Amino acid sequence: MPISRLVSILFAVLLLAASPAAAQTAAAPATDTTQLEQASADLDKAGAQLNSIRERVDKAQDDDTRLVALKVEAETLNRAILATSVATRPRLEAIKARQAELGDPPAEGAPPEADVVKEERKKLAAERNEINALTGEAENLSIEATKLSNRITEIRRQLFTDAILKRTDINTDLFAEASGAVMDETATLGRTVTAWLQFVWKFKRTQLFGAVALSLMAALVLLSGSYRLFSPYITRAAQQEKPHYITRLSVAFWSTILPTMAASAFAGASYFFLDTFNVLRSDIAPLVAIALGVMVAIYFVAQLANAVLSPADGHWRLMRVSDRGAQLLWLSIFSMALVNGADYFLGSISEVLGSPVVLTVVKSFFASLIIGVLLVVTAFIRPVLHQGEAPNAPGRPWPRSIFVLLILTGLGLIFSSLLGYVGMARFVATQIVVTGAIVVTAYIGFLSGRAVSAPDAFGATNVGKRLEERFGLGPVALDQIGLAAGLAIYLLIFVCFVPLVLLQWGFQVADIESWAYRIFTEIRIGSITISLVGILAGIVLFALGFIVTRWFQKWIDGNVLARSQVDAGVRNSVRTAVGYAGVAIAGLVGISAAGINLSSLALVAGALSLGIGFGLQNIVSNFVSGLILLAERPFKVGDWVVAGTTEGFVRRISVRATEIETFQRQTVIVPNSVLINGQVGNWTHRNKLGRVEVALSVHAGNDPRRIQEVLTEVVRAQQGLLRNPEPVIVFQAFSSATLDFEVRGYLADILNGTAVKSELRTAILERFRAEEIPLGGPAAPEVPIKISPEGAEIITALLDQATEKLAKPATRRRRLSADEEPEA
Repeated sequence: MPISRLVSILFAVLLLAASPAAAQTAAAPATDTTQLEQASADLDKAGAQLNSIRERVDKAQDDDTRLVALKVEAETLNRAILATSVATRPRLEAIKARQAELGDPPAEGAPPEADVVKEERKKLAAERNEINALTGEAENLSIEATKLSNRITEIRRQLFTDAILKRTDINTDLFAEASGAVMDETATLGRTVTAWLQFVWKFKRTQLFGAVALSLMAALVLLSGSYRLFSPYITRAAQQEKPHYITRLSVAFWSTILPTMAASAFAGASYFFLDTFNVLRSDIAPLVAIALGVMVAIYFVAQLANAVLSPADGHWRLMRVSDRGAQLLWLSIFSMALVNGADYFLGSISEVLGSPVVLTVVKSFFASLIIGVLLVVTAFIRPVLHQGEAPNAPGRPWPRSIFVLLILTGLGLIFSSLLGYVGMARFVATQIVVTGAIVVTAYIGFLSGRAVSAPDAFGATNVGKRLEERFGLGPVALDQIGLAAGLAIYLLIFVCFVPLVLLQWGFQVADIESWAYRIFTEIRIGSITISLVGILAGIVLFALGFIVTRWFQKWIDGNVLARSQVDAGVRNSVRTAVGYAGVAIAGLVGISAAGINLSSLALVAGALSLGIGFGLQNIVSNFVSGLILLAERPFKVGDWVVAGTTEGFVRRISVRATEIETFQRQTVIVPNSVLINGQVGNWTHRNKLGRVEVALSVHAGNDPRRIQEVLTEVVRAQQGLLRNPEPVIVFQAFSSATLDFEVRGYLADILNGTAVKSELRTAILERFRAEEIPLGGPAAPEVPIKISPEGAEIITALLDQATEKLAKPATRRRRLSADEEPEA
């Protein structure tokens, strides 16, 4: 065997033994093959399901509800296909990595490689080709599923358009045919209902009463419970003559929502118990369900109109309209809701009983005409009041824009019905009544949320006052609670009312569920997929990690470190390091849970590095310096340091700056890079041992040795100074006037230096006074002045002249006084 071939075989064996990927590939080939076979089988099954969905779509092109279900099924299948493709990616990446380890095949003329390497290379290539083929097949199936979903959407759009724009000839034959159908439907409905009532009364009487009783009980429990919780805040208190705007909004919103929820609970419970107790028959159950739903809808519109217009009390009215106008508007709105509900219920009866379509058309025709007339009549109501007018004042006409809108809408419904576009007229009428009520309720809720979340607004409400009294909350806490309450109201409006509006516009429940799934799991922006659920989970995990970190900080500081009698500086460093580490770990966990790939942050890191190079050097320098300070601990919290012109105690060390509190209680923020790069004096670095100096001066006439003896006695008697090292008396300097000494002593705690020096000065001064040791120099001696006799005579003569001049005015004043006395 050639040497080169032997070396190649040995190299291949060592490579296989050292490579975990190769060991995994060799150890579990059956598992990988099984995985690929399973993926291939799943794709084959998905293809068959896709063909089945396509066939069912062709058969259900006129059934919107069925088409919605098929669309959801197609989208679910598409996600399963993509998941099957994604599941093969880890194996594909492992194959690529192993092929990179093996390298390229030997060039022509080069020594051949080992047979085991050739065999492995061949298997890897075949497996990679198979995975690529599966990926291509999955992509093709995904494209076909997407096309099918889009086709279903287009079919449904066309169905909606045809239903809205379908035209019917309005003539006498139509009404004649409808009149005959009415008679037949009435007779059929009467027989059906009578037979059911007789059956129930004879055989299901107990079940019927039990279902009704349980339904009433459920509604009463919900209504009483909700009012028990919210009644103190939403009930119209009689003592409030002029309630606050926020109070009016909240009362209007909740007085509409809570009773409607109770009515919905009663309707739902009634149908549930009637169906559970087998009281309903298959031909009666749809009629009962529709009747209950229509009653709830009419009740909702009536409650909303009453909450907004408040016909009985103008002070609670949200609209600036007169009392008479509010009553007429409420009556008009209730009439339109009643007509629309009756049209929907009668149309459903015709559909359930299989009546001719012409009967449904005629019912909708008359309903649209009535609602159009009501809108025209509403336009001529005079409800408007100006600012400051009393509610009982006579109203004025609508603004021109509202008047024109009402007239055009009403005439539009009338003419659309007369021209035969009954479907469009009915759709518009339904949107005016039902969708309008939903939108108005949502708008009231939006105004309530905005008013509650306004600055300092929540504290003025009854809820805010009660929370302040019970829990002692301050203005800031109440303001934050108000902001959270406003956001909660916004969320409630979005979750509850947006789906209701979509349902009114022809969308199905499955559509809304599909959109909600996409919104919360698959928001695509280019090639990036955002999952709101993942982001929420990441935020929750980060919050939990943060809370656990803070708890662990307090536990390790208050239990482990405190019991170990560790000084405050070490405790601060450990606590800070634990805090930063815990927050970093919580952040990484939260980012990973949010579905953000950390490797994708490389670009951001590169941009950040560039920014550091240009403008963030100081920030990074301070950050790194802070880490060095926390690790090396040249000073700690509580140390007395001197940094440049700043002197004081270290109060806090963070990763950016250090807080130093001066002796004047001023907090100085010193960047960490200044403390690392500059000179810093630490009086208490290793221990609190320190030396104090007291300088003093005495008269030059004193005996210096006597002074040293006295000072030594005073220092030894001082309690604060240490005996080891022993205090020292230093004779520093002397002059013709003073002798200068300095007392140097050591303290166990240098932080007490000021008090010790003050006490030492006092003791020295008292001892010097007791020993009559003069501190300053002697008094200045009298200096003799020498003068000649001639000069003395001149000075004497000048003094005499000055004395005479001063004496003459006094003599003259005495004479004048003597001359004036006789005259008196």
